[in-house]
Amino acid sequence: MTEATERFFESLPARAPEILRGLVSGTLQIELSSGNRTEHWRVQMQPGAIEVSRHRGPADAIWYSSEDLFDRLVTGRAQGISAVLRNECTFSGNVVLFLAFRRFFPNPPGTRDPREVAREQAGRLP
Repeated sequence: MTEATERFFESLPARAPEILRGLVSGTLQIELSSGNRTEHWRVQMQPGAIEVSRHRGPADAIWYSSEDLFDRLVTGRAQGISAVLRNECTFSGNVVLFLAFRRFFPNPPGTRDPREVAREQAGRLP
């Protein structure tokens, strides 16, 4: 398990009030594999709160990923939906939980909000 992934999971409870504002509620089991070893993360989400544990248990959705891909996701070098569509990882269960969880991942380095760019461009008009 990389340090970036460990820090990512540790940061979730503090970031949840800002990110989980909707009515999302449920448990996401994340299975991260590397060779013959699998790390288990259980993420319980509810509006404004999240609980993280390293135990397996009943879940509304399960996400299977390699440790390498997950490390790229938590550092902004990969995008969750793109990874699923390219079949780099798999997901089963309540897709709303995956869509909510992916909002915790950072944007790629150098990414800017298009509204910010438009405001800058508008400010440069004669």
